[in-house]
Amino acid sequence: MVEFLQSYGLIGLFLGSFLAATVIPFSSEILLTGVLIAGVSPVHSFFAATAGNWLGGMTSYYVGHLGRWDIIEKWLGVKEERLLKQKARIERFGSLIAFFAWLPVIGDVLAIGLGFYRVDVIKSSIFMLLGRAIRFAIWISLYLYVGERILQYKFF
Repeated sequence: MVEFLQSYGLIGLFLGSFLAATVIPFSSEILLTGVLIAGVSPVHSFFAATAGNWLGGMTSYYVGHLGRWDIIEKWLGVKEERLLKQKARIERFGSLIAFFAWLPVIGDVLAIGLGFYRVDVIKSSIFMLLGRAIRFAIWISLYLYVGERILQYKFF
C-alpha cells in the first residue's frame, strides 16, 4: 500500500497521512521519506503530510464526538476501557493534550477522547495541527540533514 500511495506523489502522501491518522495502521513517516527520496519538494511534502495527518486526526476527533461506541470500536478499534483510561488525562490537560495526538498507539485514543469528552474543538484542532506540523518538520529536517548523507553511500 505504501508503494501505491508513494506513486501518487503529494496526493498519495496526503491520502496516506490522512489514513495513517485514522483507520489504517501504518507510518506516515515511511511514506513521507519515500516521497522525499523520490525528489518531491520538502516544503510541499511538509504541507501535504501535515494537512492530511491533521485532517485524519480531526476525523478521529469527530468520530469520538459522535459518542457511539459501536462506530468507535468497529472503525477505529478503540475499546471503551482504553478511552475511559484517558479521561483523567483529558480532564487534567484539556485541549493541550491534542498536541500529542500524533504519538503512536495512544494518539488515536487521545484524538477520539478529545471529541468524546467534548473538549473545545478550536483549541484542540490548533494544538493538534501544531503537534503534527512540528513532528513532520523535525522528520524532514532529519531526512535533509542525515538521510541525504546516507543515500550518498552505496551499501549494496
